[in-house]
Amino acid sequence: MFKVQIDSKTYIQTLEKRHAHELYQLINGSRVSIGEWLAFPTKTKHVEDSEKFIENSLKRFTNGNGYWAGIWHEGKLAGSIGFLYIDWTAKKTEIGYWLGAAAVGRGIATIAVKQFNEPAFNELNLKKIEINVASHNTKSRAIPERLGFQHEGTIRNYEYLNGEYLDREVYGMLREEWRTGNESVACNEV
Repeated sequence: MFKVQIDSKTYIQTLEKRHAHELYQLINGSRVSIGEWLAFPTKTKHVEDSEKFIENSLKRFTNGNGYWAGIWHEGKLAGSIGFLYIDWTAKKTEIGYWLGAAAVGRGIATIAVKQFNEPAFNELNLKKIEINVASHNTKSRAIPERLGFQHEGTIRNYEYLNGEYLDREVYGMLREEWRTGNESVACNEV
């Protein structure tokens, strides 16, 4: 598969079945913080659930319909990032990401999202990247805003999670808006 070194402490690598235990442990140890904004922790009850997730992601990768990768920081799995799908007709994708509780606030997700722009625009030749974020998740909203994504609107009552309806903010970046190398995003930025 692939591995991309982002800086001396951080790299992104395709999730493989051998990562299932480490992925499950990260989700299990951060169940509350991740589950505040995303539904998948409640569905991840055993290592086998992580194995199945990785297996499905690799199938999607093989079929050209997105994939998930792990984000490693200082030698430990810190989170995950992926192309949720690839719409080849519209030439767009959506980037999803999450971090374990210990990795939040270090700029790790920001540099990972920035890194994912390059293959979306250059290798896959897509025209647009979207990021959807829970409206009240200010830390996650700061990532597309910091990277120059445009706020395109709010999807009201997007999902029902933890006993309440959550709205989603939609951010987008068009190929012509993308700036490579014009901004320096370090791993310690918040």
